[in-house]
Amino acid sequence: MIEINLLPHRESRRLAELRQSVALLALGLVIAGGGIFFAASSISDELKRAQTNVRQLEAAIELFKPQQEQVASFKKQRNQLKDKLDVIKSLAEARTGPVKLFDELADLAPERLWLKSLSTKGSQVTLEGSSLDTGIVADFLRSLNESKLFSNVDLKNTRGGKEVDGVKLVDFKVSVDFMKAKTAAASKETGAKGKG
Repeated sequence: MIEINLLPHRESRRLAELRQSVALLALGLVIAGGGIFFAASSISDELKRAQTNVRQLEAAIELFKPQQEQVASFKKQRNQLKDKLDVIKSLAEARTGPVKLFDELADLAPERLWLKSLSTKGSQVTLEGSSLDTGIVADFLRSLNESKLFSNVDLKNTRGGKEVDGVKLVDFKVSVDFMKAKTAAASKETGAKGKG
């Protein structure tokens, strides 16, 4: 029988497979390294672009800073003007408020009723006066209740007053809330809408 030594052939085959594996491993490392290099290069480029964008935005912010300061200044001036207009408006209302109050009271007070004093505290008005009888006071209270400028009409008291020419007068005290003209106008509009 013939014997053939296959060991050198197996050894050469194993070496060829080993070389092939090493070559594949080296090729894989080269490909992976190239991928990492390109990824790092791409990330570096993106980082540079982002930094450029940040610098451009900072430059734009610096460019628009004077306009922002102007806008802030204009807003401050607008608020100051608004405050001044509010003060002027409240002064105008305060100036016309007493005139409207006296005008309305003159229209509402019936004959044979005299107002002796009027005092205010905020929007509350206290009226003191005299009349010939309690029926006239009741008519006055009804008129105050129907008025658009007065609310919360409250009769505090009535009592016998002094006698004038043989007639005993009735003294009274009433408190009411005086509504500003703006509030009265709004309540008139609401009333008109409710009727329509």
